[in-house]
Amino acid sequence: MTPTRTESPWIRRYQPAPADAVTLVCFPHAGGSATSFHPLSQALAGRLDVVAVQYPGRQDRHREPPFEDLHELADAAFEAVVEAVGTDLPLALFGHSMGASVAFEVASRLEQRAGVKPVTLFVSGRRAPSRHRSEDLHRKGDDTLLREIRALDGTAQAALDDEDIVRMFLPSLRADYKAIERYRGAPGATVGCPVVALTGDADPKTTVEEAGAWQAHTTGPFDLRVFHGGHFFVSERLDAVAQVLSRQLDRFR
Repeated sequence: MTPTRTESPWIRRYQPAPADAVTLVCFPHAGGSATSFHPLSQALAGRLDVVAVQYPGRQDRHREPPFEDLHELADAAFEAVVEAVGTDLPLALFGHSMGASVAFEVASRLEQRAGVKPVTLFVSGRRAPSRHRSEDLHRKGDDTLLREIRALDGTAQAALDDEDIVRMFLPSLRADYKAIERYRGAPGATVGCPVVALTGDADPKTTVEEAGAWQAHTTGPFDLRVFHGGHFFVSERLDAVAQVLSRQLDRFR
């Protein structure tokens, strides 16, 4: 699972891709890393150029301080994508959970600052920016935060039982939760690119209605895809999700 090395510490590419493939830039969930998208890159090998963003504060970047503000994270990620991935070929964005909000903000910056409209923005497992819940987990103790992660079933339980691993990723996890829980998009913020929202029908973090509310945040086409599963339905329904992505992006090759 060794990625192809790039000039940027932000970008990981796990599979070779056809020269004419659409580049799909993937943004991880809170506490997540680029490697969470390795299975998706395998499922889409030969069809899309899947690259994953590595936020500071995890894995090989664990010595770097994590961002505690989502807008600042999006600013840095936007610059990294423009520099390391480029904007000459068709570009799509995919974000899961917190990553969906980061991807939305990066898409907005691409349109407003670089004059580049992504061919599609995929927002997965996250309610629309206009749908808020009162959440304050980043202020809770470590045990409470870890119970939340266990309940969502998105991290290997063996990792959560390893004190050294937990000690390493807790600071970035807490920073991510602080960033997403305090995040508020600009009132009425929209992008001009097509948006496809994906959600699990049993996701405790996002209802189908909250996912459908993404429609108000694009002036382009909108589609909502509902899968059977919980918050990490992408892992549970990997092939079905890969098929949705591939069919949506094949038209842009």
